[in-house]
Amino acid sequence: MPDTVASQVLGREQVDRYRRDGYLFPLPAIDAAQALDARRALEDFEKSQGGRIGKDQRHKPHLVMTALDRIVNEPRLLDAVEAILGPNFLCWESVLFTKEAKDPAYVSWHQDATYWGLEPFDVVTAWVALSPSTVDSGCMRVIPGTHKGEVAEHVDTFAANNLLSRGQEIAVKVDEAQAVDLVLQPGQMSLHDIKLVHGSEPNRSNDRRIGLAIRYIPTHVRQTMAAGDSAMLVRGIDRFNHFRLEPSPKSDFSPEAIATQEESRINRMRILMRPTR
Repeated sequence: MPDTVASQVLGREQVDRYRRDGYLFPLPAIDAAQALDARRALEDFEKSQGGRIGKDQRHKPHLVMTALDRIVNEPRLLDAVEAILGPNFLCWESVLFTKEAKDPAYVSWHQDATYWGLEPFDVVTAWVALSPSTVDSGCMRVIPGTHKGEVAEHVDTFAANNLLSRGQEIAVKVDEAQAVDLVLQPGQMSLHDIKLVHGSEPNRSNDRRIGLAIRYIPTHVRQTMAAGDSAMLVRGIDRFNHFRLEPSPKSDFSPEAIATQEESRINRMRILMRPTR
């Protein structure tokens, strides 16, 4: 990855700590008021649909919701990512991770690199809190330094309460005594490396826990598992053209935006759910 700290947010010590530990938190991403606006937009949509956002709609919601598109393109957030990835990068994906109050849903210990098909592994996830993400509400937990080794073997559990697409779980023993809880307030974010071992516990609080995980990749990264993958150029110039470029939505849930999201979702699921044996 480029060794640059050209950012209004991250200094060299923070970038060095990210490279050493594989994560960084808490960092400012958006104003608390903007986080609340995004939560309200999400919950207004859910009310219009008669229930919580569907599993299919959780993927790339920034392609259909202007409030989430603004977060994906927020300059303060992009400044922090630029300090790690360099000046030219794309948003490959966003995912809403929502746990209801007293929800048994969890995320098993895993590494993101397992099924994404992206090479090289120059990928940063910004996890933006839209509601308080605390130990009680099931915040993300990480094992520092685990991004430095190889990608470990994983098993697919497809467990009912696992929020991951395949219920994937790392097949090596995780020393939970080393785990760090990434506690965030609305508008704050964490950054983590694609190979960092992480997961989260169920939400035992009385409020929803809502987070938007945004995957950023420098433009030189390519998709090795399928043709036709897409991403949104959020900063700089794309001289590689490895991905079909996605547009920002002009309005919430317009027919054009819905079609773009659905095409992207189908292609992404073809990558994530492909047979591995």
